[in-house]
Amino acid sequence: MYIEIDFNSDEAIYQQLRDQIVLGIANSTLMEGDVLPSVRQLADDVGINMHTVNKTYTLLRQEGFIKVDRRKGCVVAVDSDELRAKADCEQDLRVILAEAICRGVKKSDVHEMIDRIYTEYGVEEEGATENPDDALSRKESAGPDH
Repeated sequence: MYIEIDFNSDEAIYQQLRDQIVLGIANSTLMEGDVLPSVRQLADDVGINMHTVNKTYTLLRQEGFIKVDRRKGCVVAVDSDELRAKADCEQDLRVILAEAICRGVKKSDVHEMIDRIYTEYGVEEEGATENPDDALSRKESAGPDH
């Protein structure tokens, strides 16, 4: 798993780390059942405090992206509670869209962005995700550094 932290960013490090893990899940770099590095290992690899990684993992667990397995550690296990996912998404989108409106971004541009992003993640039509075999082959072709 490749993680890049921008230490000059105003965004908190734990949030940057959380977002990159979620993006990895969405683009199938991280798959259901994949074991994440230990808190200590990820902190050492990225050059951040262990408490920051622990905070990120706790947040991801609370949000339903990972689970803690006593033998394996943190494992990708996406909670598929659709109602909760929709409510969380709507809450996040309200803020993002408010910022877009304030900055003059057109509704049609937002729709185009959403369509493009869903396509990038292998979602071609509403409710349809890519074939799991396609996601696996994409992950394998990405190599071990991704």
